[in-house]
Parts: sequence; C-alpha cells; structure tokens
Amino acid sequence: MKQKVLFVCLGNICRSPSAEAVFKGLVKNRGVDKEFEIDSAGTYAYHEGQPADARMQRHAVKRGYNLTSISRPFNPETDWDYFDVIVAMDHSNYTNLKKMARTSDDINKLHMMMSFANETDYDEVPDPYYGGDEGFELVLDLLEDAGEGLYNYLKK
Repeated sequence: MKQKVLFVCLGNICRSPSAEAVFKGLVKNRGVDKEFEIDSAGTYAYHEGQPADARMQRHAVKRGYNLTSISRPFNPETDWDYFDVIVAMDHSNYTNLKKMARTSDDINKLHMMMSFANETDYDEVPDPYYGGDEGFELVLDLLEDAGEGLYNYLKK
C-alpha cells in the first residue's frame, strides 16, 4: 500500500510544490517512488489552477527538480481522509490546518516540515515569494534536508 504524503503552504505555488518535487526526486533516486503518492496544496485558494511560481521553477530546475503541480486548495472534506501524512511548511499554515481538523486523528497526521530537518535550526520554511534569489535557494536547501528526515521517519 502506498504512503500518501501531502505538503501544504499558503498559496501552493512556491514551498509546497517544491517540497512535492524534492520529495518525489528523493524517493525516485532510492528506487521507491512506487511506494509513495505525493501531492501539495495551499491553505488559501489565491492561486488555484496556476502552475508554480516561475522563479521557484527556475531555481528548482537548476537542481534537477521539475515543479509540475497545479495549485489547489487544501480540502478538509477529502484530504484528511485520503493522506497518511500532512506536512505544513510554517507555523501559520500548521495553525490553519489544525483549525480545519475534524478529529484528533486528523491532527495526528499533521507535522511541521522542519521538524524532520537534521542539518539546520530553522523551525519553518520561510516564504520566498517577496524576496530575492537567495530565498528560493534557501527553501530548496531546507526542503532537501527535511525531506531526508521525513523519508527516514516514514520508513520506520
């Protein structure tokens, strides 16, 4: 049975699609991509139907990641039931998701991305939307680090 992982940020155009792509790359490189279903969503529907931010795509491609997802809002009616693990990029979205939870089982599925990091002391993935190139690079650095930790957590 596949493990289903959903990454969530605010608009689903920078951080969560990058987390999706980084984690897909990580499991593919390990030859276990068939064991996972990986998706992303946003807590707000500002960018619903749009591809990932062009700047984020440019930085991701340099590292071999292809951001193919189309922005969609988190759906509390279906996503809590469908996904095994739901991973928030920052405290604000974690709080928003927690408010959308229907049961304690929903909350037990919810994690902070940076809680899986091994090599950094960031406690959340900062939103690069209003910054420069270094913000997009930082997001990818953090997601690569935390992605490894998430993989190890899920394989236990």
